[in-house]
This record gives sequence, structure tokens and C-alpha cells, in this order.
Amino acid sequence: MLPLSFIRENEDFIKKGLTKRNFSDINIIDQLIELDQKRRSIMLKLETILSSTNKINKEIGLNIKSGKKENIDSLKSKSSKLKSDAKKFQEKLTLIENELFSIRTKIPNIPNEIVPEGKSYEDNEKIFESGKIPELKKESLYHWDLCKKYDLIDFDLGNKITGSGFPVYKGKGAKLQRALIQYFLDKNVNAGYKEYQIPHLVNQESAFGTGQLPDKDGQMYHIENDKLYLIPTAEVPLTNIFRDKLLELNELPIKLTAYSPCFRREAGSYGKNVRGLNRLHQFDKVEIVRIEEPKNAISALDGMVNHIKKILNELELPYRILRLCGSDLGFTSALTYDFEVFSAAQKKWLEISSVSTFNNFQSERLRIRYKNTEGKKSLVYTLNGSSLALPRVIASLFENFQTEKGIKIPDIIIPYTGFNYID
Repeated sequence: MLPLSFIRENEDFIKKGLTKRNFSDINIIDQLIELDQKRRSIMLKLETILSSTNKINKEIGLNIKSGKKENIDSLKSKSSKLKSDAKKFQEKLTLIENELFSIRTKIPNIPNEIVPEGKSYEDNEKIFESGKIPELKKESLYHWDLCKKYDLIDFDLGNKITGSGFPVYKGKGAKLQRALIQYFLDKNVNAGYKEYQIPHLVNQESAFGTGQLPDKDGQMYHIENDKLYLIPTAEVPLTNIFRDKLLELNELPIKLTAYSPCFRREAGSYGKNVRGLNRLHQFDKVEIVRIEEPKNAISALDGMVNHIKKILNELELPYRILRLCGSDLGFTSALTYDFEVFSAAQKKWLEISSVSTFNNFQSERLRIRYKNTEGKKSLVYTLNGSSLALPRVIASLFENFQTEKGIKIPDIIIPYTGFNYID
């Protein structure tokens, strides 16, 4: 959420950023600024009334002490009238502040200046590509057929137990999944990220703090009786660890990682490109989160991008990095890099990681601050990234590494699986 003072002081900049996002309701900024002016006017009147009330109350006290009782009734009457007026102004102020808050929750983050213009996925900017795209034989299979051939992942069984988008991993498929999770965590911990085991359910305040609510209300699984949400990513509980915290400068940066299942109601919806592991309602992911001093946020983002590049290089997967255009940015993001791996049988790129900086958009909601070099309290910057999401990594590994002997396991993962091939 954008700080109110920032919006007030940067009206043209905000509108320009929202235009880059192709945000449809630019007039909401004018509405907010007009409402803020009313708020400040009422606050000034309220402060004047409260100041006058205090003076009268002091005068009443002095009159009582000096025995001058003739003016007390008149002064008490004035005080009572001022208190009544103050109550009315306070009620107006509360209504306006609630409306201001509601409006601010509808305004997305402002894109970084290097975010490209654009209206769709096709306008995202490719900034890096690595690895050779394999040429498969005609008899090569899609990953969902490989899963059935080698009895690795059962989509029908998951549908029987739960529903579409909840696959069951079996045998070497389950072991490969576990091996990749452990490998990802080891890479993150060795890079200085502290590992956490986090709840897979969060309350409404946590979901609001990282921006899932109200923007993605209806896309999260909601347990109504307990007012809890299944997490869409470990980012939510990890970042909320520091909600309402005042950090010392020497505590920054904070680097966290966690494995979790992720739950998304919309992810497995019907339509094109949802077969197999391409889109699921439940999937496993390892996440990295950073909390940074603002001046270090971009270099931290670059470091996260390079960290994920190293992982994909070790997995021997062809991949590319896209800088997302304004319209493709998530609601909370100021700058996002998407990683895509190439799925050889499907002959298309699949997103497997999204790395973003949110600037102080989340920390304003979460009230995470730090004492800067001058000892003043300032908002931190937050960042997060997938490191990595499992389903599409596995889909690409299965399709790209299929051979006549079976599915070859990348060398870096063999110590974790204990086997070289799936056959």
C-alpha cells in the first residue's frame, strides 16, 4: 500500500506509474487527494476545538481555586458545546480515514522506471537466455504420459481423492520431489538465507499485509469458521514474521527461506494449457524473502536473480529471464523478473520463478520499520522470489531428460535421489 504522504507529494508521478500499468481508474488519485484535504481540514478544526476546550477547562480550574464561581456555569456550558462539536468532527474524521484506507487498498504499486511499457505477456522484455533447447525424437512423450509410463505422478488418483489439480506423487516421482526441495533449501541456506518452517494457514491480517487481500480475495482457499486462509506461497507467513517490528539498522538485511505446499483456487481452472503439472491447485515451492534497507533493494534483487540462475545452471535446464512490463506486474510489485524453463515436448516456455521487489508497499501494510542512520524510523523494503516452484521444474526435467534408457537425473540431484535414472 502506498503511503498517504507519498501519494500527496507525488501526484503526477503516481498517475504516470499507474498509466504504465494500464490501471483503469486513474481518477481515484484525485478522489483520494480531495478526501485527504478534507481530512486535514477537519483535523485542524478538531485540534482548534480541543485546544479551546483545554483552555476553558484550565480557566474553570483557576476560577474554582480563586473562588470566582460566577463564570463557572458559563464556562462549563462552552466546554460542553465544544466537546459535542469535537465528537461530531471526530466521527467525520473516522469516516474519512476509513474511506481513505479503503481507497489506498485499491491502488497497486508504482512500477520501477526500468519496467517496460506494455499491455500483455508479449510485451515483457527478455533480458537473458541460457542453455541449449533439446531436440526430442518423434516418439518422445509429454510429461503427463511419462508420469503414467513410469508410475511417477497419478493425476486421476488425485482427482478421486480431492479433485482436479491435486496430483499424487509416487515412488521415484515422490523421491525426486523431495530431493529437489532439499537441494533448493541447501542452496538457499548456503547463500545465507535462514531456514524456517512456517504455518500453512494465515489469518486475515497476514494475508492483507503482503497484499493477497483484498486484491486476491476469492483466489485463496478460505476456512470460514476459523477465518483462516491456506497460503498461496511461503512469502506470506515469512514476511509476516516481522509485522509490527521496529528493526535496528544492524539487523538488515534479513534473508529467509522456507519450503511449503502452496494452495491456489484459480490456478487449476479450466482452459488451455492446464494439463498435467502445468497448473495446479496444490503444489510445492521453496521461497526466498529479503528485508532490506531501501538503498540496497535493487542490488539485493539482482543478487536473488543471480542466485536462481546458478540453480538452473546446475539443473542443466534451458531457461530465460523476462522483465515484466507494466500490465503484467503483480498488484504489489514494483519490479519483477520471471524465470521460464523450456518444456521440450510441449515446445513452450513455462514460468518457474518470479522474483520481485515491492519497495515499501508491503511494509506500509505490515508496519515494518527500521532506524536509519539518522536514528529516524523508516519503512523497510521487502523482496521475494520462488527458489523454486516444483511442478514445472519437474515437467521440464521429465520432458527434456527423457532417453531410451529412461529419464536421466541431473548430476547435481543424484546425491539427493540415490538414483541416476527413472526407468
